[in-house]
Amino acid sequence: MKMKRTALLATVILAAAFAVRTSVARRVDTASANAAAAVALAVQAAEPISIGGEPVVVLTRPRSLEANKPQFLEAVVLPGVGMNLFQIKAYLPGKGDIDLLTTMDLTAAKTFLETGDDEFGNNAFKMGAAMLVPYANRIRGKLSPDGKTITALIDGHHLSLPANWHGPQPGAEAVAMHGLILTSKFQNAKAHNGPQESTVFALLRGGNFGGHWLSETNVNIGMTLKDDSLDVYVIAKNVGAQDDPMAIGFHPYFQIPSGDRKQVRLHVPADMRALVNNYDDVFPTGRLGPLKGTAYDFTAPEGRALGDLFVDDCFTNLDYDPDRSATIELTDPAAKYGLRVRALSPHIKAIQIYAPPDKDFVAIDPQFNLPDPYRGIWHGQDTGVVLLQPGKSTMWHVRIELFKSR
Repeated sequence: MKMKRTALLATVILAAAFAVRTSVARRVDTASANAAAAVALAVQAAEPISIGGEPVVVLTRPRSLEANKPQFLEAVVLPGVGMNLFQIKAYLPGKGDIDLLTTMDLTAAKTFLETGDDEFGNNAFKMGAAMLVPYANRIRGKLSPDGKTITALIDGHHLSLPANWHGPQPGAEAVAMHGLILTSKFQNAKAHNGPQESTVFALLRGGNFGGHWLSETNVNIGMTLKDDSLDVYVIAKNVGAQDDPMAIGFHPYFQIPSGDRKQVRLHVPADMRALVNNYDDVFPTGRLGPLKGTAYDFTAPEGRALGDLFVDDCFTNLDYDPDRSATIELTDPAAKYGLRVRALSPHIKAIQIYAPPDKDFVAIDPQFNLPDPYRGIWHGQDTGVVLLQPGKSTMWHVRIELFKSR
């Protein structure tokens, strides 16, 4: 019954989020309608660029006249590269128009992603916000003689996964990392820039992801851009005959507008983190460590300054809001800027934070699962993987918001 309600909810949300609301458009005032028309003309006039064999999608919002209020202006999406949320542009009082994600211009990205990539497509998760399906984070297994795959035990079955990542130290163990749709083509993306909201959605008939997964999966990804929020949805449906283990996340590199990383504050509503062997492999040991009283305790409402702390940790035991959401906040006091990531899906059990002290970004990854969720190291703990029976679906939903910090 619960899965039926989840599937129904997913259908309703998709319909509500992505339908072209012509009745609403007729009721907007003349100024809003003219602004929307100007946006549409500008989009049509721009020379289209394709990356990964599919046209880049640009969602835009008419600029508000309120100079003291943060506003989303644009979201750039790459359907040909796994629906990567490539860039988010916003207006911030006192800062003007800024890019919120660490990336590059589209011309350089086309080369980086099409001809400068490795055989695994890893460049897709080095910029913007890659979508991670059917697993986020690392999976360990036995390396094949050619070094290109690992064999991992997934839900009682031995599966071959791409061995696409390893730590930088010599001899580091190769693992499967960040899912199987990094370079997948989402074809025929449907996009609409409207007066109240701008939307894009697309479907990937993923099958068994090139023979790497247990069942066949359809993946719907959609985004809704409003003046004050950006919603990102991923809906995975098992369209095969076998049970389908599913874990979903994304990997956004949020920039630090001031460039002053030490004073940036982070709030994460979690009281445990997955302990790891080291920060080169970042392999979980199967133990959770309490955060209270440690340098990794980010539970204070106003957050905690990052200082020189290196963070590449999976936070869990989340403190959910009454609506079963979990809210992460990144605040840059020097820029009077704050960004809120609201994990709205109840299946999101973990938040991976990646913040090297020598970089000007903080990656905030709400995901279903703990790292390496199928290994026996977890001794029966719920690692966050959702097991979809044939015909069932699950949804991952995150909302990004802006606010002015003091």
